[in-house]
Amino acid sequence: MTRVPFALVGFDLDGTLLDTHGDLAHAVNHALAHEGRPAVLFADVRAMVGGGARKMLAKALNATGGPVDALRFEVLHDMLLAYYEANIAVETRLFPGGEAMLGAMAAQGVKLAVVTNKLERLAVKVLTELGLSDRFVTVIGGDTLGPGRAKPHPDLLHLMLERGGGGPAAYVGDSTYDTRAAAAAGLPCVGVSFGFNDLPAAELGATALIDHFDELVPTLAAIRSVPAGR
Repeated sequence: MTRVPFALVGFDLDGTLLDTHGDLAHAVNHALAHEGRPAVLFADVRAMVGGGARKMLAKALNATGGPVDALRFEVLHDMLLAYYEANIAVETRLFPGGEAMLGAMAAQGVKLAVVTNKLERLAVKVLTELGLSDRFVTVIGGDTLGPGRAKPHPDLLHLMLERGGGGPAAYVGDSTYDTRAAAAAGLPCVGVSFGFNDLPAAELGATALIDHFDELVPTLAAIRSVPAGR
């Protein structure tokens, strides 16, 4: 058996662990419809995900006619979140190989965490509805530590290390928000080419890159273990 040389492995959620773009697209288009805007293509939503719901909505508005005033933006943001929360796991699924990968990690005693820029309550809700919440020692959202501390800042990953109980750790993500946060926290980061990449996968700045979750365990085994907090 290939051994994972990390005591703790953290995952981004949208575009890394879960393919959420269908449910996110429905929520974005629900908000856009209330503004009289055309719907954005589901494929285009993949490039809008990564910095949280506000950034996603702002990108969708810019793509369909431009920004709205601040008060209207808050109304649309609330509409998006309400619709999404009510329909959070209709089309969302683990990426291929995800179930077997999580099982393989657990079998080796590796602690798993989720660190996402999604609101914590929404991250917890989608994992619960998919029957995955008991896989993770902690779920940390973009709002867990308050404003200004989400990825690409390292704060959420520092919290992951604290809650994970120490030992060598690594992170898995799909965007520059993830690779930059991991680098700032002193952690190796495995990038996934199948996610919602905001740059070509080879340009994300990841320590290593995988094309399928079948590759994650051997890839983690191959990269140098970095002590947590360094």
